[in-house]
Amino acid sequence: MFFHYSNSRLALARGFLWAFSYVLPMLASSAALAAIEITDISGRVVTLEAPAHRLVIDDGRLLIALALISADPVGLVAAWPHDVNRLGEKTYEAYRAHSPAIETLPKIANSAESFALEPIVAAKPDVALFTAGTGPTAEQVAQMEALGIRVVFIDFFAHPFQNAEPSLAILGKVIGREDAAKAFVNFRQAHLGHIRDVLAKAGDFARPNVFLEVHAGMSEDCCNSPGKGNVGDYVELVGGHNIGADVLSGPSGRLNLEYVIARNPDLYIATGGPHFAKTGGFVLGPGYDAAAAKASLAKIAARPGIASLEAVKQRRVFGLMHQLLNSPIDLVAAEVLASFIHPELFSAADAQKTLDELNQKFLAVPVTGTLWTGLADAAPPPAAAKASGDAEAKCDH
Repeated sequence: MFFHYSNSRLALARGFLWAFSYVLPMLASSAALAAIEITDISGRVVTLEAPAHRLVIDDGRLLIALALISADPVGLVAAWPHDVNRLGEKTYEAYRAHSPAIETLPKIANSAESFALEPIVAAKPDVALFTAGTGPTAEQVAQMEALGIRVVFIDFFAHPFQNAEPSLAILGKVIGREDAAKAFVNFRQAHLGHIRDVLAKAGDFARPNVFLEVHAGMSEDCCNSPGKGNVGDYVELVGGHNIGADVLSGPSGRLNLEYVIARNPDLYIATGGPHFAKTGGFVLGPGYDAAAAKASLAKIAARPGIASLEAVKQRRVFGLMHQLLNSPIDLVAAEVLASFIHPELFSAADAQKTLDELNQKFLAVPVTGTLWTGLADAAPPPAAAKASGDAEAKCDH
């Protein structure tokens, strides 16, 4: 009887061992399937065990990206740079009203400042998000990952047409909101695709010369301008020609006023924002109505030199909030610029409809205020674009 009982126990034990040996690989396989593998914008492969719930971000504008795919963008953030100037004061106030905790979150360096490791480690994030081309060195990345902090590089700002959509997809994977990210990417692709389609159907259209003065009136000096790439890409996308690209080799720089006058562009477009109220620059956006925005643009266009431009005399003068550019919602800026540069093909009403749809369907914190303006309804600019040979005029690189 004892011998029979021992054999039964032995058989039972063998059964358990067999079952365990069978189930264990399945459990390991399930764990592997649960892991999230991400290839970031820099080409690095990053593996997360689960969606991240604590992020550090090196640019306040990434809150807008999070707001597109999460109902609680601030709740995902463990630390941020408190770079309110990049968001705009009124936009920051909207995020603070939505999530008061934003005010007391720990502060880290922004993407334009020297990288500091200690504040990031102290925030104990799951993932640290950095703007590609900035932030930590390879050695500092290794230090963070040795401490269990996964590092992911994204880019909404340097090369928006190349990297914005992949960056949104990456962000969706990081926080476990892939479907939401895909929905917005599809929305963005449809709207930018519409611009390309309309221009393609228009055939051999003229590209008017555009002087886009970024941060207009930020200082007494003129003139900040995009060069090749970056903000200038928006002008090219919507069928214009950025005169800064003819002489600035980098993404941005400063043009001499003499150069601008010599080129005599077909359109003058300024960017500004609420934060320029302190400097006397071009103000518009949250907190400003249409009349205030138009009056501010008129003041900017009346500056010596700028006022002598034929575009200003003919009131082909426009402005938009700079935060719409280099932003996850840059498709609105593209549609606005299209209506400025080719009003015979595009309407600002379409851009407003797009913004309304963004606020209703995607953004957890809506964007409000007068975000663009103009001094008058513009007729199509002169058909003959000026030769880029005028670029021999003076320019600061």
